[in-house]
Amino acid sequence: MNAMAPTRPAELLCRRARLTTGPAAAAEARNQVRAIICAWDVPVDPDVAVLLTSELVTNAIRHEAGGTVTLAISCPGGQLRIEVHDTSCFLPVLADASTDEETGRGLMLVDTLSAEWGCYSTPTGKAVYFTLAFQPEAVDQPRRDSWAGTVSREPTAIDRPRRTRPGSPRRSPRHDGAQG
Repeated sequence: MNAMAPTRPAELLCRRARLTTGPAAAAEARNQVRAIICAWDVPVDPDVAVLLTSELVTNAIRHEAGGTVTLAISCPGGQLRIEVHDTSCFLPVLADASTDEETGRGLMLVDTLSAEWGCYSTPTGKAVYFTLAFQPEAVDQPRRDSWAGTVSREPTAIDRPRRTRPGSPRRSPRHDGAQG
């Protein structure tokens, strides 16, 4: 019996990064997450992952007593998992913030956009995490060309040039809805 090992054991992928608390920490975390998603070819929406990471890191920095937080990125069992560790012992609570409040809606975003989120105590403080389920590959969904870092997709009927009969004038589209 010949058993083949998977070419990319997703459950073994993990990256940790220490971030110095301060104004640049959230940007550094966003860059780390975006780079990992691209490097590991993780099939999640990178914009959602970056937004939610930024929320967790910003909260950790706001409530952090020490000088660093740790960002942990992993891909266990068909999902992206982002954890932010800090030294605060206070666990976050999902608040019901009104629209006119300046703060308090970050965890609502995490709750709404993630597959799962939560927190747990650690020997040195706490960790707050969220997961994003891998998206199935769709035909017309944008894909990243790894060699160029560009986004492309399969052409659709909208992208194809319209065929006209030989000798017929080509009409240019008008933006006011009238025929041209």
